[in-house]
This record gives sequence, C-alpha cells and structure tokens, in this order.
Amino acid sequence: MILFGTAVNALLIMIGSIIGRFLGNMPEKMKNTTLSIIGLAVALLGIQMGLESNNFIILIISLVVGAVIGEWIDLDSLFNRFGKWVESKITKNKESNSNIAEGFITASLIFVIGSMGIIGALDSGLRNDHDVLITKGIIDGFTSIILTSTLGMGVLLSAFPVFFYQGFIAVFSGLISKYIPEEALNLFIQEMTATGGVMILAIGLNIAGLTKIRVANLLPGIVVVAVMIAILFPFQ
Repeated sequence: MILFGTAVNALLIMIGSIIGRFLGNMPEKMKNTTLSIIGLAVALLGIQMGLESNNFIILIISLVVGAVIGEWIDLDSLFNRFGKWVESKITKNKESNSNIAEGFITASLIFVIGSMGIIGALDSGLRNDHDVLITKGIIDGFTSIILTSTLGMGVLLSAFPVFFYQGFIAVFSGLISKYIPEEALNLFIQEMTATGGVMILAIGLNIAGLTKIRVANLLPGIVVVAVMIAILFPFQ
C-alpha cells in the first residue's frame, strides 16, 4: 500500500494533537517558557538543515524570488483565511481566544517542509518502504503534543496537508523517477532541504516571539529551487 507511511504520519499527528489538547491547561508562564524553548529548538533544526546547501546562490535566489512571488500572491493571508474559516466553524463563541489559524499554519510548515517527507514519500512510492515516513510520524507526533499544548487544536488540521503533500509525491514518484535523473533528484532534495531550513529557522524565531516573518509567503521558494535545478543541472 503506497500511502501506508503517509497515513501513519498523519494519524500520529492527530493522536499527538489530541494528547496535547489535555495538556493545554498548564500555567501561562509555563506555556510561554515552553513555547520559547520549542522555538529555539526548531530554529536550531532550521540552521542544521540550512547548512546542507552546497550552492548558496541557489539558496539565496530561491528565497528572494520565492518571497517576492509569495508576497504578491500573499499565501500567508490565504492560509490565515482558511484557518479563520475553520475556526469560525468550530468555535461558537466569537470572543474565544482560540488560535486555530496560528496552530494550523505553524504546524503545517514545520511538518511539511523538510527532506524526510520527500525522501520518505519517494521510498514509499518507489520501493514500498515506509520506514522513513513512520519515523517522521513518530517525531511529528511528539512535536504535535507540545505544539497543541501551546498553540491549540489548529495543529491537528496540519495532518491534512501532510497527508496530501506526501501522498502526492508517493503516488507520482514512479513518474518522477522516469523523467528525472537520480543525480538531479538528489541535488534538488539537498537544496530544497537547505531552503526549507531557512524557513524552519524563521518559524522557530516566530514561535520564540523574536520575529514576525510571514513564512508562508516564502513557500514558492521551493518551486524556484526545482526550476533552478532543472536549468543548472545540465551544466553540473
């Protein structure tokens, strides 16, 4: 079953979110401190991923061009409107302090961006090997417990983009492998990981309350990475 690893990953996020929901009554000071520590840890992960790049020109151009495209489309507002729409359907009390949109956006970006999702989905699709995605699911599950306890149940909704994103790659990985040389695919994963790492760093700083970067507007940078690899690979 090609989608087994993806389904397990999404399910563990949901389970972690439900568990985290019951930890949401911790004192406000403890929440703030925990959230700051999570932010710093996520930022450290982003730095580690960002150092994967062997070509910082690709990294910089992808981020800058991606940011311009993202700001033009304003993906951050689209994500927020979707989160607020879901929040309006779930939250009856309009004066509630629910932050479903924030939890959904933050968790989605953390769980979707990264090499494990792509590599794991490719393994599922090409070799029917789900070990990487199951491992990622365990990590995401524990992360969702902490995120939900501080950001709310919007984190649970991130399971859906994770499922569709990784599922799409797994299902169409056979087609991808036929048209893209293995070296080019490995190069894309490497540079995509580094570009995503900068986004993860920004997410961590946002969580820690140090910045207010609209990270969702940087997402087109991933597409720019793919375009640049397609252009530059023949000259490698």
